[in-house]
Amino acid sequence: MDFELNDDERSLQEGIRSFLTGRCTIDVVRSNEETGGALDRALWQELGAVGVFSLRADGFGMTESVLAFEELGRSLVAGPLVASHLAATRMPAAANGSRIVGLIEPSEPVNIAEHLASLDDLVVVRPEGLFVVNPAEVVGVHAERPLDALTPITAVSHLPQGELIADAATAHIWHRDGMVLTAALQLGLCLASIDLAKQYAMQREQFGRPIGSFQAVKHLLADMLTKAEVTRAAVYAAAVNIDGRGDSTDLMQTARMAKMLAGDSALFCGKAGIQVHGGMGFTWEVDAQRYWKRACVLDTHFGNSDEHAAAFSAAL
Repeated sequence: MDFELNDDERSLQEGIRSFLTGRCTIDVVRSNEETGGALDRALWQELGAVGVFSLRADGFGMTESVLAFEELGRSLVAGPLVASHLAATRMPAAANGSRIVGLIEPSEPVNIAEHLASLDDLVVVRPEGLFVVNPAEVVGVHAERPLDALTPITAVSHLPQGELIADAATAHIWHRDGMVLTAALQLGLCLASIDLAKQYAMQREQFGRPIGSFQAVKHLLADMLTKAEVTRAAVYAAAVNIDGRGDSTDLMQTARMAKMLAGDSALFCGKAGIQVHGGMGFTWEVDAQRYWKRACVLDTHFGNSDEHAAAFSAAL
């Protein structure tokens, strides 16, 4: 299996990265935290215009989508990115970013809806199929202080049945593809955490030397990179397999593996990045904590690492 990017894939990723570098700087992320996590509709439409949501609807594959979502994760772009991407093939308004589509998979003991106040549509993924719900009809309690300031959450107490838009087979595919796309976001978090930690380790001096010259810091950075590269291989493999139309059981297993490794790696790299920054890493003034918080949020999407590890083990 060849994981090297071809010229077209490299151009796509570089184009997305260039757009996000100019539009979604870390200063923009910090300023958006002051809005209570309300989504920027102008940015959402711009993401639609560059094709983030419509890649597969436009004939590209999961491979290209994973490359785009890796960059979205790297830039800490918030919002129901995966849900809007999945919905693009059935909702044209989601493809161009004119409508923001969220997603929820009912679970026990509590259902959590993200960005509820910003959504135009909420897709409920149930075993029997996909259902569209009007977000205004969802009843719940808004969390005053969510872990990630850019991800407002609501504890749902009443979730309407909604209108059926797809069958159980499609719901299964959404869950599988959602795992892989979320894993790509987590991969981006890993890579951004490494870049930030490496930059700080080269600049911060202690005892007259950059802290990156100390063996303990070197080992920590090396562990971060190792986990990120293993995650990259797993995520790319899952995407390539989905595009190859392999056996459905094998596809679910590769998706589980990607999500499991990406979840663990993003949490590790986020925490290690904070550790490299020392006591300052926990403060609002340092960005390292933002990557760990987003990693915690994404680990809950489409099943966490522990759940996938158990499911993967049971299938062996």
